[in-house]
Amino acid sequence: MILSRIRDHSLWFPLVLFLLASALIATITLAVMLGPVPIAPKTVWLIAFSHLPVTDHLIAETWTKAEGHIIWNIRFPRVLLGMIVGGGLAVVGAAIQALIRNSLADPYILGVSSGASVAATLVIIFGAFSFFGAYSLSLSAFLGALAAMGLVFLLARVGGRISTARLLLSGIAVSMIMSAATSFIVTMAPDEQGIRTAMYWMLGSLTGAKWSYLTIPAWIVVTGTILLIMNYRSMNSLLMGEEAAVTLGVNMNTFRIFLVLTTALLTGTIVAVSGSIGFVGLMIPHIVRLMVGSDHRRVLPVSLFAGAIFVIWTDVAARLLLAPEELPIGIVTALFGGPFFIWLLRKSSYSFEGGAK
Repeated sequence: MILSRIRDHSLWFPLVLFLLASALIATITLAVMLGPVPIAPKTVWLIAFSHLPVTDHLIAETWTKAEGHIIWNIRFPRVLLGMIVGGGLAVVGAAIQALIRNSLADPYILGVSSGASVAATLVIIFGAFSFFGAYSLSLSAFLGALAAMGLVFLLARVGGRISTARLLLSGIAVSMIMSAATSFIVTMAPDEQGIRTAMYWMLGSLTGAKWSYLTIPAWIVVTGTILLIMNYRSMNSLLMGEEAAVTLGVNMNTFRIFLVLTTALLTGTIVAVSGSIGFVGLMIPHIVRLMVGSDHRRVLPVSLFAGAIFVIWTDVAARLLLAPEELPIGIVTALFGGPFFIWLLRKSSYSFEGGAK
């Protein structure tokens, strides 16, 4: 009751956004600072601003070339890629959970990430879909995600209706099949280095982050999030059931296609640049609903910030826990996500409308 009153206060949502935005800036600063070569926060931002056309001539270079290279060419792209990946996965999770009206759904569990992985692994190991040119990895991952989601919906549809239980079970089955296909493709790699690269990528990694990798994922995540926020009323109406949504004027066939295409595009793009990272889309939207309620006008932007912060910190843990060795980020997210999923399964009082009681 008290939590509900706090969430309903007119100043609560702006305050949450402000706090998360501040936390994201602090997180980016700390994540860039941390590493084998510790660097002061002032130096981090001086180096960053020195590369901006507006401020580059105002800043005197007081850092070494090594520091400049580490900060600008290695750590900043990696942290910003983590921000894009985390925010995108959280938004996709919120959209998929609204689509099937179940808090246990996310791209990983529904097999969408696995479908993207199959296509992306073919590109990485065998150079498949090369006719897409520079966009081979992104477009093939999108098509793989779209195919997986279409297959899940096809298997779950019986008598013209989709059961939530069948959808989850179909997603798990498709995910297992796609994961097996990915593993088979990896074992057929022509060289051992290709196998190691693909296996590491399959578990999720931000290691190869470069500035050139950020533009397309950033635009797609931002554009996809804006499109979903613009349709927040339709997403809210889905929470009351398809029949209620139709009575409220939602064209279910058109809107379902829109959500499937949008989530598949976001998932495929993210998987193409980071590999398959699980549980982010499951955990973050659930936690966000505890903070701001179930209105997707609030859930989506808050999920974007919260997911970005979470993935940046899990990547920091992946870099530093076994330094100088590095863990795949998917292992770290699974350490959080596995227990969270078990807790969510056992928590019988959860509902979209009321949050967790």
